[in-house]
Amino acid sequence: MLNDRVLVHRDGSADERRSSAGIVIPATAVVGKRLAWAQVVAVGQHVRQVEVGDRVLFDPEERAEVELEGRTYLLLREKDVHAVAAPRAAGRGTGLYL
Repeated sequence: MLNDRVLVHRDGSADERRSSAGIVIPATAVVGKRLAWAQVVAVGQHVRQVEVGDRVLFDPEERAEVELEGRTYLLLREKDVHAVAAPRAAGRGTGLYL
């Protein structure tokens, strides 16, 4: 990975999702802007806030897809990541993680 790029693998299926009651919501259902979670696979040398293995929240519309060895990954810029959900060691980072 180069510069501020982050390579992620999206959690679950992007096609459809389930409500908390178990109702299947198809991908064609119109909803407001919805963010998605993904697992970080690789980061560029200038990425400072995200590490490999973190779960990140991002806007699925601001991404590029790439297929490597039969798996689909998403390529993001670090500035397109809205949140990081990862345990951090005490004294590291800002403490502003989900």
